[in-house]
Amino acid sequence: MDGDTLSTHGLLDDAWEVAGHRFRSRLVVGTGRYKSLEETAAAIEASGAEMVTVAVRRVNLSDPNAPMLQDFVDPKRYTYLPNTAGCHTAQDAVRTLRLAREAGGWNLVKLEVLGPPPFLYPDMPATFEAAAALIKDGFQVMVYCADDPLAAKRLEEMGCVAVMPLGAPIGSGLGLTNPFMLRSIIENAKVPVLVDAGIGTASEAAQAMELGCDAVLLNSAIAHAREPVRMARAMKAAVEAGRHAYLAGRMPRNYVADPSSPLASGLIR
Repeated sequence: MDGDTLSTHGLLDDAWEVAGHRFRSRLVVGTGRYKSLEETAAAIEASGAEMVTVAVRRVNLSDPNAPMLQDFVDPKRYTYLPNTAGCHTAQDAVRTLRLAREAGGWNLVKLEVLGPPPFLYPDMPATFEAAAALIKDGFQVMVYCADDPLAAKRLEEMGCVAVMPLGAPIGSGLGLTNPFMLRSIIENAKVPVLVDAGIGTASEAAQAMELGCDAVLLNSAIAHAREPVRMARAMKAAVEAGRHAYLAGRMPRNYVADPSSPLASGLIR
């Protein structure tokens, strides 16, 4: 974690870094599944995010004859993070990101290799294989992975610049199904840890931040909300609240009462 300092305006400067990129917002959001590119842009604006993930196989980035994401989400304002959403083999994931780099010059990428439906759980053998090939090619790899401390540490030692364990299966909205393992990954990591996938509502984003992760990545929780822009605002506030709570340090859990006012009788002075 970066040290906390106060700016000249007295505001907490609590940025985080990955591969030389520095961000104030600890919320990373996706660009897919919205009703329109206009809604995509409005929700991202409301979220306060500075980094956005882009499924290069599903989003138009290069055909000027059709609406392009860049016309609505300015790549000069936001850091684009190309990802391999929809890839189920190491070879497909590597090929997708090589094509993305040729098309847009992107070197910081998100790797995900998914297992079969219905759970789409990270395929870790294929993820290790793809990560090794991409790192050898000079990519800076942020990697989606199982909530497994051993797998996360192996990816870190291979040279991945961030590890991104799932909170729950992609798009499930189940929240953090295994906070103990997430905490174990966070406590042992020397690279940024982002909780990725499964978050469904603001309280779950706050919970992830309270565990001590560097950032939260989500898409469906905003895009599938009844009011995506309002939910984006909620997620922004939740991530900030969770981060403040983590830095403040929660009170110990007690299994007996500890009244805030004295029980002894007597005058109040």
